[in-house]
Amino acid sequence: MIRSVVIVGGGTAGWMTASYLKAAFAHQIDVTLVESAQVSRIGVGEATFSTVRHFFDYLGLDEADWLPKCGGGYKLGIRFENWSKPGEHFYHPFERLRVVDGFSLADWWLELGDRDVPFDRSCFITSALCEANRSPRMLDGSLFASGLDGTLGRSTLAEQRAQFPYAYHFDADEVARYLADYAMRLGVKRVVDNVQHVQTDARGWITHVRTEGSGDLSGDLFVDCTGFRSLLINQTLGMKFQSFTDVLPNNRAVALRVPREEATDMSPYTTATAMNAGWMWTIPLFQRNGNGYVYSDEFISPEEAEAELRNAVAPGRDDLPVNHIRMRIGRNENSWVNNCVAIGLSSGFVEPLESTGIFFIQHAIEQLVKHFPDERWDPKQTEAYNTRVAHAIDGVKEFLVLHYKAAQRDDTPYWKEAKVREMPHGLAEKLDLAESRLLDEETIYPYFHGFESYSWNAMNLGLGHLPKQATPALKHLDPANALAEFARVKAEADEMVAALPSCFEYLASINK
Repeated sequence: MIRSVVIVGGGTAGWMTASYLKAAFAHQIDVTLVESAQVSRIGVGEATFSTVRHFFDYLGLDEADWLPKCGGGYKLGIRFENWSKPGEHFYHPFERLRVVDGFSLADWWLELGDRDVPFDRSCFITSALCEANRSPRMLDGSLFASGLDGTLGRSTLAEQRAQFPYAYHFDADEVARYLADYAMRLGVKRVVDNVQHVQTDARGWITHVRTEGSGDLSGDLFVDCTGFRSLLINQTLGMKFQSFTDVLPNNRAVALRVPREEATDMSPYTTATAMNAGWMWTIPLFQRNGNGYVYSDEFISPEEAEAELRNAVAPGRDDLPVNHIRMRIGRNENSWVNNCVAIGLSSGFVEPLESTGIFFIQHAIEQLVKHFPDERWDPKQTEAYNTRVAHAIDGVKEFLVLHYKAAQRDDTPYWKEAKVREMPHGLAEKLDLAESRLLDEETIYPYFHGFESYSWNAMNLGLGHLPKQATPALKHLDPANALAEFARVKAEADEMVAALPSCFEYLASINK
């Protein structure tokens, strides 16, 4: 039996792992987490997937309790600004496309849609809620989308059936602190100390980590949550890291926390704004915004990127400190080696676009529980874990490269390079197919990676990468039902905009 787990590194990855393992296995395993008081954290405000609710529900944590304690806000989707032309924007929402007579509303929009009304406004309710800064919940706490509320209990990403309409923005450091308190109440042992040495045996398996003041910490299974340092899996065990910089050029970021002049001016979405040499995120938290510029230092220096960011979001506020971040883009060839599992940045990272960092952590933790070893250390279990983690990261990589290839920008050296840079195997075929028809579940990346076909189509259509013509079959069908559905989308959107409180108004009601 595996009785003890030692997690090296705190932050979001470490404390998500500790709390989940303890919630899953209770007293059956001992969990120790060692973190240094001296290691700075990356977290500067995080955006998430809607599927993160599985994590919090699994732990039995109520949104109305934890979200206010973490400076949280709602995320109905991502608003992409200036990716096609300056001044233009579109939404990638958490909303599946409706189907009319066997064809998606996006297919019908290509055949019937008013091109003066963009695709996302015609086919999704969420776009209107974003434009009006609406909360997804009424003041009584009820969800605007009927039938989707209620807790999920002990469910995982694999049980996701309906598309939940929102995710969260939160202060990552506050979430780590909140989960640390939760985990320690469940019995997780916290050691605040510096790891000086990682000891392995003759087989290359980790036996213990030596700390500066707390001695040796021994365990059966070790989890590497040391971020980009990858102290255990790379530095100690020598696992090969596969870089993605051949297809994803961004390798740095500069982040800035900006107080909002009007706290009530709070958007329920992440904004991704195309910049000269990358893109800028805006993540609205309850009292401030988190901003950051993700860029390639092939095309702009850190000093120039900081100046461009400050000029965009905080002109004249040179007193606001910034955080410069070097990003390691890619993944380990295997994220589980011997008795060590890497979770979070130590496993892999593709850049912040589409907010996949927390998703990767959650997916890895769930897969660890599903493939948790015993004393036999069955290599088939380890292999299955590594395959699923690799597939998820590789699928997101392919989806992100699509953003740059399909974008219409070509006005700077950075964006010109994006058009000619290499593509992951298979993406060129998908982009070629998307010139003739919309993608479906059989033509997107084939393994689980968190994004459904509606996401791939929302990005292609939003970025202006449209099929040359609509599906020919639609010319033989009566369009009445489709036209009625377009009208229904607009009517429902108008009704919800009128009925729902603002994002800030609702969050203020639970921040008491």
